[in-house]
Amino acid sequence: MKKPLRATVAGSLPKPAWLAEPEALWAAWKLEGPALAEGKRDAVRLALRDQEQAGIDILSDGEQTRRHFVTTFIEGLDGVDFEHKRTVRIRNRYDAAVPVVVGPVARRHPIYVEDAAFLRSQTTRQVKFTLPGPMTMVDTLHDAHYGSREKLAWAFAEILNEEARAIAATGVDTIQFDEPAFNVYFDEVRDWGVAALERAAEGLACTTAVHICYGYGIKANIEWKKTLGSEWRQYEQTFPRLAASRIDQVSLECAHSHVPIDLIGLLEGKDVLVGAIDVANERVETAEEVAEVIRSALRFVPADRLFPCTNCGMVPLPRGVARGKLRALGAGAALVRGELTS
Repeated sequence: MKKPLRATVAGSLPKPAWLAEPEALWAAWKLEGPALAEGKRDAVRLALRDQEQAGIDILSDGEQTRRHFVTTFIEGLDGVDFEHKRTVRIRNRYDAAVPVVVGPVARRHPIYVEDAAFLRSQTTRQVKFTLPGPMTMVDTLHDAHYGSREKLAWAFAEILNEEARAIAATGVDTIQFDEPAFNVYFDEVRDWGVAALERAAEGLACTTAVHICYGYGIKANIEWKKTLGSEWRQYEQTFPRLAASRIDQVSLECAHSHVPIDLIGLLEGKDVLVGAIDVANERVETAEEVAEVIRSALRFVPADRLFPCTNCGMVPLPRGVARGKLRALGAGAALVRGELTS
């Protein structure tokens, strides 16, 4: 029997200052050519080491090889113009200059497969690799070709499935699709979002996961959260649909949020990655604070289906803060695990 409460992370971790500007999204690389390739792999090794030392069980590469969790993947596709960007509203929260879809999108070569193979080669622990979800990809660019968010999402789902199958073949244990857009566009989630996600994950032999959160700890997201009131019930719209889907795991935000913990009961039958680390501030949690979130979640999810996690990625945080939060996550999971077995 696998041990209960295996800790993991939602995705990104801060990059070393010698690789990219700290605490920034879309930060430019500081290296070029072979030095950049070597620097990315060195950063992956450091991210793995930090997680192992913190007692994290299912490891991520921390997205050290990517500038952004969506646009770096899109850079590998045909049909997208990065030279003439357009400004769009991202997740109905903030404006950003994004690439433009100008023709049929297509995957011209493997994008992250070498990165996944390297990740797999660097540790004997279980590893997770993250990809953007179809709806979130649609919401992170300007479409000047398809004229339909749904049609573009289905095209992305086909491409993601090609890439995910190749990544799974490297031996990774879990592939996670990041879909923060699921917390915003509820009609689209109902009409085609979950179906497109399932198409992206179709036929994968490894564990599949979807991550839905309230965003990175950046100003636009923090300000948006202030408008959501005393209870954040967005998950109530999406969880029943995901519970009925073919996706194995759902990753969500709980720590220091206004999400009613009982909403995770809507995910019966699924593995739940419960966010027990707040990524929206630099305060490092105590092990007991993490443990309390886990104990609360255990009222609604069996221990063998509960995975303590971070709320979201931590790339905007200082590295020392992120390391401290990783240690708190590992220690909090160990604390409750000990309670279960004593």
